[in-house]
Amino acid sequence: MTAILPGAATLTLLNPKEWNAETCAEVNARLEHASASHIADWAVATFGHDLVVAGSMQDTILPHLFGTRLEGVDILFLETGYHFAETIATRDAAAAAFPVTIINVEPELTVAQQDEQYGKDLFARDPNLCCQMRKVEPLKRALGNYRAWVTGARRVDALTRSEMPVVSWDAKHGLVKINPIALWDDDAVEDYQVRHDLPRNPLVAQGYPSIGCLPCTNKVAPGEDPRSGRWTGQGKTECGIHT
Repeated sequence: MTAILPGAATLTLLNPKEWNAETCAEVNARLEHASASHIADWAVATFGHDLVVAGSMQDTILPHLFGTRLEGVDILFLETGYHFAETIATRDAAAAAFPVTIINVEPELTVAQQDEQYGKDLFARDPNLCCQMRKVEPLKRALGNYRAWVTGARRVDALTRSEMPVVSWDAKHGLVKINPIALWDDDAVEDYQVRHDLPRNPLVAQGYPSIGCLPCTNKVAPGEDPRSGRWTGQGKTECGIHT
């Protein structure tokens, strides 16, 4: 079986045991400047339903991009227990609008159980531990069922993501990681949403260009770093999923 790569002839689909840093680097070199649509086509042709999409519901681009190519594709939503109501509503809108399967991934502890065990508002005292328990560990458990995962991370999001590849080997989780919109800027995001009339998370228009959990996300003034509203004043820029 073969999969078409833009600007190249064909690439034989690799046996799952053959996926590693070297083979991912080879594919990345050929896909890095391809369109998100071509990358999505390749990912679906290569992995099918062994692929999962991580959806933060800051927007609904990935549910549309993959749902229109792979009916019933799994969309992982990290249900931390701290989301904005608008983010939950965007998740529900995506489930209604696209042929996808929303998988709500929950932490081992509820918010009440975490408060009882670690003290109230752990996110304010130790945000790294809170993210580890409510995002990083649940995601790791969920990804064990797949061969590849897709994220909406972009290079413009933060300096820590400025050299993010399109396709890479995720050694932490033991599977292929695909970032189809890694090279998109904000204009490209807006253009895609307008062209396809996608459901929107209203928080973006209200001054939240980077949306996480409610207690750890603030509005950002025009011209400020979009990530400056996350964990404000705590010296933290990443939850740990992409690091």
